[in-house]
This record gives sequence, C-alpha cells and structure tokens, in this order.
Amino acid sequence: MVTTAAHGPLDRALLGELLLQPGGPLARLEVLDAIDSTNSYLAREVERDPGAWPAPTLVVAEHQTAGRGRLDRSWQTPPGSALTASLLLEPVTPRETWSWLPLLGGLGTVHALRATAGIGAVLKWPNDILVAPADATDMFGWGRWRKLGGILTEVLPDGKVVVGLGLNVSQTADELPVSSATSIALCGPRVGEPPTREVLLDALAEAIAEVLGRWTEAGGDVAAAGLDADVTGVLATAGQEVRVLVSGGREIRGRAVGLGPLGELVVETAPGEFEAVTSGDVQHIRVAGEA
Repeated sequence: MVTTAAHGPLDRALLGELLLQPGGPLARLEVLDAIDSTNSYLAREVERDPGAWPAPTLVVAEHQTAGRGRLDRSWQTPPGSALTASLLLEPVTPRETWSWLPLLGGLGTVHALRATAGIGAVLKWPNDILVAPADATDMFGWGRWRKLGGILTEVLPDGKVVVGLGLNVSQTADELPVSSATSIALCGPRVGEPPTREVLLDALAEAIAEVLGRWTEAGGDVAAAGLDADVTGVLATAGQEVRVLVSGGREIRGRAVGLGPLGELVVETAPGEFEAVTSGDVQHIRVAGEA
C-alpha cells in the first residue's frame, strides 16, 4: 500500500494513474492547492466553460478556505489533513430521482470506508457519515458516535449535479473543529497502516461509480436496483427516536421508521401517524431506559 506522511501533499501522478486509466471511474481529474470551496469552484467553471468539464469530473483540494456543509454551515480543516472533493455528474435519470443522490453518495462512501479503512461507518440522514471511536462499547449509544464527514449535493443551472464530499482523514483530536467530530486516524486500531488519501480517493471514486451505475441502469428506480435496501442497511437513523428541525423553525419528533420513495425520512409522530421529511436538521435522541 502506498503511504504518505500525515498532512502531506497528495501524489498527483499516482492519482492520475489510479483514476484516469482506461475504463476508470473519471473523465477528468483536477487537484488544487487551495480553493474557497470545491463545489463553488466547479459551479463557476462549468458556467464559464461547460465543454471543458465532462462528467464525471473530480476536483480535489488540498485546502478549502470556505468549505460548506448543509444549511450554509462552514467546514474547514488543516491543509492536507482531509479529503475535500467534488464530483461533477450529468444524471440521465428523471429529475425527481435526484433527491437520492446524497444518500447514494453516502452509501458509496460507507462501502469505501469499510473496505479500505476497516471502519464501521454508517449514514445519518440525510448526508452525514458517522463512525464509533475506539472506546465505543455500545455501538448505538449516540453519545459515543462521532461525525467523520458529510456530503453536499447541488444542482447547477445547466442540469449537471455537483456532489461534494468532506472526510476527516489525519486530524489529531486538537485539530478537530468540534468535539462531536473524529478522523480516520482517531478511529482506533486496525490491521496494517491506515489508508492514504490517494487510496481512499480511488476507493471512493470506484464505490460511488458502482452505486450510481446501478442507479442509472435502473432508470433511477432505487427499489429495482436494490439500492433502497442497501441504503437502509447502513442508515443508522432508521429506528431511532429523532427530533427534526425543518424550515420555519417547526420541530418534528417521533421514531424514524424508514425512507420514502424519493429518499425522504418517514417519521412516526404518533401511533399510526406518519410525516415524510424532505429536508431538515436531524438529531438522534437517546431515550431513557433504551440502549
């Protein structure tokens, strides 16, 4: 396995060999030293010269000065310590199916992390990647779970889609922005050396391409592709008591029972009463007396 020093620069030649080989997952790869946001950069460049940006294109930045998460939250990491990347797609499935893209990108990310880092990553609806730290004994004791990364999906005016990914890789505890975060380097013992960012990027690109290929072949029908079951299988939110803050400050409380046909979170707010949430800030609630 190729290794690099913690916070060291990406090996651009190696990434080209891994990701731009014939039959590989990408049509174009660009690695930047620093940028405000890879999502914003792609949006600007596609608008300026759309023909220069075939799908799928991956833009990776060593450092983001104004990284963005959902709800316009900021996201910053020390240079060279994380994977900050955006994937440009041109979906051919019906537009109403694109709401699945954050979850499908998350599914591919979970697959890649489990395969390369030996980390039992899971999804928190709609776009967070969670993992248990090394000392976790109760796998679903939410006080012990930490956020490893997240996904931000944006539709461009020309109909292309940008799927942004932020993943903490080599940060120390002192370098994490909040106490609820973690990094691959802090996720406990594993066999062999932790994967490098190059290996992770290769695995992520391949895993996400595989998931999206199944989705495209099924015409966006996640049930026909078996992807709804795959997502639910790694969705830690399902079955949990949740509090969801939606637009206008309204709060929805209940048990998350699964996903709707467009990837919305279905919450049972009272016995036999259900509400589908298309967007919102979800908190998992620890219920007294329950594991």
